[in-house]
Amino acid sequence: DPTERIIDAAANRAREGLRVLEDIARFALDDPDLTERLKCLRHDLRAAIDALPVRPTDLLTARDTPGDVGTAVKTDAESDRPGLAAVATAAAKRSQEALRTLEESAKSLARTGHAFETARYRLYDLERRLLLRLAPPCPQWTLCVLVTRALCTHHAPTEVIRRAAEGGADCIQIREKDLEAGPLLDHARTMVNACRAAGVHAIINDHADIARLTDADGVHLGQTDLPVAAARRILGPARWIGVSCSTIDHARCAAADHADYCGLGPMFTSTTKSKPTLSGPELIRDYLADPATARLPHLAISGITARNAPLLAAVGARGLAVSSAVCSAEDPAAACQAIINALRKPATIAP
Repeated sequence: DPTERIIDAAANRAREGLRVLEDIARFALDDPDLTERLKCLRHDLRAAIDALPVRPTDLLTARDTPGDVGTAVKTDAESDRPGLAAVATAAAKRSQEALRTLEESAKSLARTGHAFETARYRLYDLERRLLLRLAPPCPQWTLCVLVTRALCTHHAPTEVIRRAAEGGADCIQIREKDLEAGPLLDHARTMVNACRAAGVHAIINDHADIARLTDADGVHLGQTDLPVAAARRILGPARWIGVSCSTIDHARCAAADHADYCGLGPMFTSTTKSKPTLSGPELIRDYLADPATARLPHLAISGITARNAPLLAAVGARGLAVSSAVCSAEDPAAACQAIINALRKPATIAP
């Protein structure tokens, strides 16, 4: 019976894919909750298959692996799995497609496919959770340079990126508040390409859609920009989302929303942007002392120079974000080196 043969093949594919996902959750992520949920889904699938008006022996009888014309059909993508995330994605898609086949096949047997439909929707959510866990973690950058065209007085923005990378900057934030969407997209593409050539990460300020369209590494959001969850729907699990935080409560909320890093500040008075209230180095101290936030990478921001960076190092700052101190410098590489060296020399300050 062709229907029994289809059900047998789809059931095997669905179970195999779920087992792969369960093993990743269990052995790669050590995640008991995901492991249990995937195991329960696999068992519920078996129960749904057993409830079909087809005996297990009939499915085995219908199986004809030597005569299956599909076993000889291969694609290049099947042999290319660059990492566990790719393995998990392939396994999830295989199971989801098989569940849809089971759902439709059940209808041909005058049975509802609701159990398989429900299983498929459960798997969509578990796939999302698993892939978020497998996404590469955001690194703790040492120096992020916020590049704005208006501040690049001695060199073109792409040249500032190149020289900043030579000086030790490991992240560039592309920040243009006054550009319309079309020109911003063109500019951001050029800047992201420059970051790739320089070997540094590229973050887009404010615009999650631009970050996705330019294949940037992530987006940085202000308190009044898109919520983290909305940006995540645009960017997916593999790109990073940072949030500006001027208080420890902001930082706790960002952590609870699953932001990947926090921008902490303003630390000092800035020549770039008016700051009516300063957070100061104490925010870094609070951030690193709070279990809810200490695990997240951070970048201290606003008014930071080689002269005051040791004050931030003294309270434990591991990453800094600067703008005019590098963009407006005649020698951006030397400016970056000076700031990084200053971060490694904590000042002695009163407790």
